[in-house]
Amino acid sequence: MRNLPSCDPQDPGYRRLRYVRYADDILLGFAGPKAEAEDIKQRLTRFLRDDLRLELSQDKTLVTHARTGAARFLGYEITVQHNDRRVTRGQRHVNGHIGLRVPRSVIREKCAPYLQRGKPARRTQVLHHDDYDIVAAYGTEYRGIVQYYLLAADVNRLGRLRWVMVTSLLKTLASKHRSTVTKMAAKHAATVTTPYGPRACMEAVIERTGRKPLVARFGGIPLRRQKTAVIRDRVPQWFAYPRREVVERLLTGRCELCGSAGDMQVHQIRKLADLGPAGPAQPAWAMLMAQRRRKTLIVCAACHEHTHTGTAPAALTA
Repeated sequence: MRNLPSCDPQDPGYRRLRYVRYADDILLGFAGPKAEAEDIKQRLTRFLRDDLRLELSQDKTLVTHARTGAARFLGYEITVQHNDRRVTRGQRHVNGHIGLRVPRSVIREKCAPYLQRGKPARRTQVLHHDDYDIVAAYGTEYRGIVQYYLLAADVNRLGRLRWVMVTSLLKTLASKHRSTVTKMAAKHAATVTTPYGPRACMEAVIERTGRKPLVARFGGIPLRRQKTAVIRDRVPQWFAYPRREVVERLLTGRCELCGSAGDMQVHQIRKLADLGPAGPAQPAWAMLMAQRRRKTLIVCAACHEHTHTGTAPAALTA
């Protein structure tokens, strides 16, 4: 009996056409024979060509059976659900309802920037940032993707993306500090409370005197469908408003070479390769830059002069 629908799905007199548009993306939902759906497509093609002087892309405009296939719209796969075994309150409430899914191609596309030869890899372009900015960048990217797909019934598929990104994050931090992934995971591991219970995440914290600490977080978002989720149409940005570490180092008012206090200056080089090979002949300021992997040094006027004249600088304090 469960295989029999509760109403006649083949009513010859029933037709329905619904239309949804977002910017230049259009979706038509038609209940009726495929031949009539093809006819609607041809009529739209003629109208756009003859009246509006526009060409309808035949490759992108597809007629898809909503139950056996899936239509792509705004990054989602849209289907009509069917499951005779799932019964709630004596009804097969899933049947005939529209379902949203995360396309597998989207998961592959989002994982690609964090992979090399099929494995999670570090991101060298962010190694010069501090831990807070790195974790914040990864967290912003991941949060934007997950929040966009919270309406999907299979949002849990993004668990693959979470694993790839967190592994890439830990490898990036390990490379920056010349440490291991295990040590970085132990250092930044944290737990956050959510409506669905505690969730593990990665955090980088900056303590501030007299103010709340700055916290950058990656993860901690339950991969569960939220029917009332609000999608914000914003493209995730990497370091849209970066926190300037060099400004904070200047505000400390202390020379990073001799340790003296007072008015500070910034010594900057074009690239780390200009420091030359490591060894006894390398000056103290160059050694410090190489160790920190920074192209800037906060120095006093005397030490700044030493870096340009080549004379012996004050004793290294850090």
